[in-house]
Amino acid sequence: MRFVILTGISGAGKSTALKMMEDMGYYCVDNLPIPLVERFYELSDNASAELQKVAVGIDVRNAQNLGEMKDVLTRLHAEGRQCEILFLDAEDPVLVKRYKETRRSHPLAQGERVDKGIGRERERLRFLKENADYIIDTSRLLTRELKLELEKIFVNNKEYKNLFVTVLSFGFKYGIPADSDLVFDVRFLPNPYYVEGLRLKNGNDQEIQDFVLQYEEAHVFLKKLEDMIRFLIPNYIAEGKNQLVISIGCTGGKHRSVTLANELYKRLSAKGDADPARDAEQEKNAGPNYGLKIEHRDIDNDNKGKK
Repeated sequence: MRFVILTGISGAGKSTALKMMEDMGYYCVDNLPIPLVERFYELSDNASAELQKVAVGIDVRNAQNLGEMKDVLTRLHAEGRQCEILFLDAEDPVLVKRYKETRRSHPLAQGERVDKGIGRERERLRFLKENADYIIDTSRLLTRELKLELEKIFVNNKEYKNLFVTVLSFGFKYGIPADSDLVFDVRFLPNPYYVEGLRLKNGNDQEIQDFVLQYEEAHVFLKKLEDMIRFLIPNYIAEGKNQLVISIGCTGGKHRSVTLANELYKRLSAKGDADPARDAEQEKNAGPNYGLKIEHRDIDNDNKGKK
C-alpha cells in the first residue's frame, strides 16, 4: 500500500493537489482528524485493492490535534508502516497575493494581517516540513505544472529532489526579476534588433536562433553556464533549497535572452545530473530529477517594434 500524507501551507494548493491525486487513482480524504489517522491506515492496509493508494490531507484545520501528529508518525514508523509526506509550500508574498485575490482570511490570522497567520502556520507545520519526503514550492507553478510534478512522483515513481528550477528570460530595460537567484547578462552578444528583418521576431523564431548561435561566444557561454548550473543544483538540493530561478537578460528580453534561455532549458532537460550509482545506459537515458520549466517574461513587451 502507498499511504501519502498531503500537507503544507494554506494557499499553496493542497486542495488542488488532492483532487489531482484522486484523478491519479488515489483514495483521498481531506482534513481527516489526526486521532483517526492510524486507524484509517489499518483499515486501508487490510482493505481491497481500491485502497492500495491513499492520500490524506492534514493541515492547520486540525490545529487542536496537530501536536499529536509527531507521535502518530513515530508509531507508524516504529511499526514498519510506510507513509510518505508531501509538503506544498509557497513564498509569503505569493501566499498573501493569493489570499487577497480570493478575499479569504487565513485560518490563523485571528483578525490580524494575512502574513501574521502565515508565520504562525509555518511554525506549527515546521516538523512536518522537516520530515517531508517531497517538498514542492508552487510559487511559480501553473496548475498543469503542479500536476506534472505530482505525476512524476506518484504515477511514474521518479526520484524527486524537492527542487524546482525556472529558467527565465527578461529584459534589463524592464528591471531584473525580483525573485531571481542567479542573473546572467548576455548583452555581450551582437543584438539582432539592429539587423533588418529581425527586429520584430523573437528568440523562439529560427532566424533569431540562427543569428545568435552563429557566434562562438554564445556556445562557450552556454557550455560554461551549463557546467556551473549542474555543479550548483546538487549543492542547492543538499542545502534544502526548493526553488531556483535562473534569469538570463538582454536589453529588451526578446531576442538574445530568449534564445539562450531556451538553449539552457534544452540542455538541462536532456540529461539528469551525473550519478555514480547509474550505469552507462541508465546515465544516458536519465532525465532531470528536479522540476524544470522555461518562462519568457518580456517577450511580448516590444511587439510594436520598439527597443
